[in-house]
Amino acid sequence: MPTIYEKLRADIVTAVKARDTGTATILRTSDAAIQRAAMDLNKPIDDALVLATLRKAVKNLTDAKEEFAKGGRADLVAANEAEIRLIQQYLPAGLDAARLEALVTEAIASTGAVSKKEMGKVIGALKQRPEAGLIDFGAVSKLIQAKLP
Repeated sequence: MPTIYEKLRADIVTAVKARDTGTATILRTSDAAIQRAAMDLNKPIDDALVLATLRKAVKNLTDAKEEFAKGGRADLVAANEAEIRLIQQYLPAGLDAARLEALVTEAIASTGAVSKKEMGKVIGALKQRPEAGLIDFGAVSKLIQAKLP
């Protein structure tokens, strides 16, 4: 079974051969970001590095999309949404809301957190979970804030 990075590289070749310049450009940009992260961290390219890099790209694109929406740039919002959809094909599906809420409730109980000042303990406990790679910590922090006084 090919790694995520191998699949991405194969999809770049497919997009180039199909003369799909938009897809090829997005995938090449992602490939360059992955290679750059590998060089910066002096680590080999593995699935963990690829997933971290692609998640960061999706987060940056989502933030930019929100700013474009505030500025009334519907063309750029649509372009970012298309890029996000393409990159998300390489990311595993996240946890559903019910499972995420159950994990947060369990982490709050296990850490004994009683206020927002102890959010770091809860997030630290969640990062130790086997499902940590599937957790959207932006959404989790909002959920924790809602649960803690």
